[in-house]
Amino acid sequence: MRLLVVFGVVGQLLRLFSLAFVPPLVIALFNKEWAFAGHFTIALSATLAFGFLFSHRYQQPRVFYRPEALAVVAGTWLGIGLFGAIPYMFAGLSFVDALFESISGFTTTGATILQDFSKYGKAFFLWRSMTQWFGGLGVIALFVVVLPRLGIAGRQLFFAEASTAPGEAVSPQVRAASSRLWLIYGSLTVILVALLSVAGMSLYEAVCHALTTMAAGGFSPHPESIAGYNNPAVEWILIVFMTLAGTSFPLLWTVVSRRPLELFRDEEFRLYFGVMACGGLLVAIVNAGGIPSLVSLREGLFQSASLISSAGFASTDYNLWADQARIVLLWIMVVGGCAGSAAGGPKSIRHLLVGKHILRELTRVLHPRAVMAIKHKGQPVKDSIMSAVFMTVALYIGSYFCIGVLMTLLCGDMVLGFSASVACVGNVGPGFGAAGPMGNFAGFSDLGKLILTFGMWMGRLEIVTILALLHPDVIRNFRLGSFRGGESDKGRSRRADA
Repeated sequence: MRLLVVFGVVGQLLRLFSLAFVPPLVIALFNKEWAFAGHFTIALSATLAFGFLFSHRYQQPRVFYRPEALAVVAGTWLGIGLFGAIPYMFAGLSFVDALFESISGFTTTGATILQDFSKYGKAFFLWRSMTQWFGGLGVIALFVVVLPRLGIAGRQLFFAEASTAPGEAVSPQVRAASSRLWLIYGSLTVILVALLSVAGMSLYEAVCHALTTMAAGGFSPHPESIAGYNNPAVEWILIVFMTLAGTSFPLLWTVVSRRPLELFRDEEFRLYFGVMACGGLLVAIVNAGGIPSLVSLREGLFQSASLISSAGFASTDYNLWADQARIVLLWIMVVGGCAGSAAGGPKSIRHLLVGKHILRELTRVLHPRAVMAIKHKGQPVKDSIMSAVFMTVALYIGSYFCIGVLMTLLCGDMVLGFSASVACVGNVGPGFGAAGPMGNFAGFSDLGKLILTFGMWMGRLEIVTILALLHPDVIRNFRLGSFRGGESDKGRSRRADA
C-alpha cells in the first residue's frame, strides 16, 4: 500500500473539509461570540494547512488499489474526527473528551461527554449538529460529488465506504447516484426545518435538530434532548423523520421518483418498520400496564424509532422504565436501520438474510433433498454475499461482547458496560444507567473513552474495513511508493481488487 497516495487523497479531502468550519464561524461572528469565532478560525486554518501539507505533491496514480481505498476511507473518518475536535479542545475539553465528542458526531453515534451545556454558545452546538449531518450519508459520498478529479479513486472510495449488504447498491454511475442521495437527504432536512419551526421550535433549534435527525445522530442543543421541549407535535414529527432517516435512501429515491408503492414491497423496509412499530407498541403496553394511552403510545413509538434508526433522541428518561420495556429497547437497538440509510449498526437486511438462511437450513433438516435458494428482491443471493453477511454480523456480536467486557472491567457495572458497548459500536448513542438518555459518558475513565471512541470509528466503518487494514498482506506491503514485486500495474490491480 502506497502511503503517499493515501495521504495525498486524505489531504485533498481535508482541504475541502476545512470549508465546513465557515458556517459556525459566521454564526459566532453574528452572535458576537468572539472566543468561539477564534476557535473555528484556528480549526479552519489548521485543517487547511495540513490538507495542503499532505497533498501538495500528490499525483493521481494510474491504478488505485483496494487496500488504499480502504485506508483513505478509514483515514478520512479519523482525520476529520481529529481536526473536528479542535473547537472542542479550545472550548475547554481535554483531548480525549474532544476526540470522543468529535468522533461521536461524525460517526452519528450521538454519545456525549458534555455535562454543563450553558458553557457553550450557538456556534458550538451548530458545529456538533453539522458533524452529524456530514457523517449521516458518509463524508466520502459527499466528496465523490464535489471532487470529481479523483476519477476512479472517487468511485472506489464510494464503494469502500459503502456496506456490502445487497440493499446498499445504488448504481454503477456512482457520482450521479451519490448526487441523488444527497439531494433527497438535503431536501428532507429542509422540509424538517420548516415543520419543526411551525411546531414551535426557533429557527436555530429547528436547524440543529433537523441536521441531527436526518443523520440519525441525536445531538441536541438542549441538555435534556427532546424531552426538554415538552412538545407533542415536535415528537410526532420526529417519529416520522427518524423513521425516514433509518430507511434506505435509494429506496426513498425510487419511491419519490418512480414507484410510490415500492416502499412496503421492500422486504427489508417491512422488517425494519415492523420491528419499530411492534417494539413501540410493546413498550407502550408495558408502560401503561394494559391498553396504552396516546401519551404512552407516543413515548413508545418515539423511543422505538429513535433507537432502531440509531438517532438516539430521548423524549423521556427510559432508564426509569420497567426492565420489560428496556429489554424491548435493547432488541430494537440491535436490529438497526436499513442498508443505504443514515443508521448505524449491522442493518436490518443482514438480520433478514440470516433469518432466511436459518429457515432454509431447518427446512433441509426435514427435506434433505430440497433445493432452495435464498432470494432478495426476486434474485438469488450469492454465497459470497451470504458469507460476508454472516461475517459482519459475527464481527458486530464479537465487538459488542469484547468491548462490553473491557468496559465492565473498567467501570464495574455490567449493564453500563455492555449497553455502552452496544450504543457506541452500533452508533446508537445513549445506553442505560449513567450513560442513559439523560446522562452522559463523562464518568468513564480516559482509557474507557478511548476504547469507546475506537468502537464508534470501527462500527461506522462496519468493522471489516479496520480489520482488513490489519491483515498481514496489507501490513507487509506498507511502502511510501508502490507495492513490492515486479507485476504490471494492470496485473497488480486485478490482484488487489480480487
